[in-house]
Amino acid sequence: MTRILFLAFVSIIISGCTGSRAVLWHGPNSNPASVAAANAAIIKPAQPASVVPVYVATSRQRSDDFSMPYNAKRSDKLNFSRVDIGIPKSHVKGVVEKTGYKPDPAKHFAAVSFQPFDNSQIFVNQLNQALDQHSAKDQELLIFVHGYNNNFADSTFRAAQFTHDYGLKSVTVHYAWPSAASLGLYVYDRDSANFARDGLAELLKLASKTKAKRILLVGHSMGSFVTMEALRTLALNEERTALNRLTNVLLAAPDIDLDVFEKQVKDVKPLPPMAVLVSRNDSALNISGRITGGHSRVGDGSSIETLQKYGIAVLDASTVDGGDHSVFASSPTLMALVSDGSLSFNTLKGEGQTSGQAILADGTNVITGAASMVIYLPGRILTAAATGFQQ
Repeated sequence: MTRILFLAFVSIIISGCTGSRAVLWHGPNSNPASVAAANAAIIKPAQPASVVPVYVATSRQRSDDFSMPYNAKRSDKLNFSRVDIGIPKSHVKGVVEKTGYKPDPAKHFAAVSFQPFDNSQIFVNQLNQALDQHSAKDQELLIFVHGYNNNFADSTFRAAQFTHDYGLKSVTVHYAWPSAASLGLYVYDRDSANFARDGLAELLKLASKTKAKRILLVGHSMGSFVTMEALRTLALNEERTALNRLTNVLLAAPDIDLDVFEKQVKDVKPLPPMAVLVSRNDSALNISGRITGGHSRVGDGSSIETLQKYGIAVLDASTVDGGDHSVFASSPTLMALVSDGSLSFNTLKGEGQTSGQAILADGTNVITGAASMVIYLPGRILTAAATGFQQ
């Protein structure tokens, strides 16, 4: 029975985190070797609808494979690059259209350029140059940490899709840790998540040296564990500068044992402003809890009061567009709430209220027939509702 549950768990996680295994395409703006390889191996490029620059810091090892420049092996030092991701004209919000064979930029996410950087100082300089291209109020870094079973293309595409579909004006930074991107290697990924915490801590220190006015950190699934361990590493090493520069931290569907999370939180105190997105309909986390002996996962929606106790805002997406494991990036309702201002980090701090929100005395959803998300603040409960945005 345990084996059956494990296989079911892995199957659900893979469907929630990746889907088809992706490959990158290095287009005409790449180096000559990449261009030659692309012309030989991939169909001639079409024009994407738009391009999202993604700045990458990775604890993966560098690869000679042009379609996957970083592999699943662990690197003792961070590698840095910029990958410009083309969003196809046929793109549907919330979806990462990808293929494992001959990406067509008219139909699939694909890299239109890839530029590695030799060292961290060049990386910081590049981030500052990118920030300079934004207005003063938009000089913001978004750091995204992916989850289990992602290869480099999968996670980089997700970072670009999240930025594009939410209409974020941030400079996007992606921390790519060495997931094996293999169905049966959950334990390898778990070990890699532990290995990767120092690399993310280093990235956060580099980000703190930029001219960004705001730094947002988003961890998904097992990437939330990497995120919390990195924050804990900084706190235990008394490197508060990097922690204090974090404007907000969002953990989406965190695959973290609740007991472990409480220990992490106590080590990090004082926490940066933090929110956790949970869902009782997240089948992946529900099965994960059973596999781990009935221990609650932080993202499964069973421990909201505990999170509130630590001053953490909780976004309950159980009834939002199915509430699955990747709802944070795939939900048109969440995108709509962010777009119209009903959901913002100021909302999570309890600052202000919009016409689309109602203060409730308890957790009851009084808005029937609407896609809604209940937001639990340390002092009260808030419901942000949007109609007409169902999938």
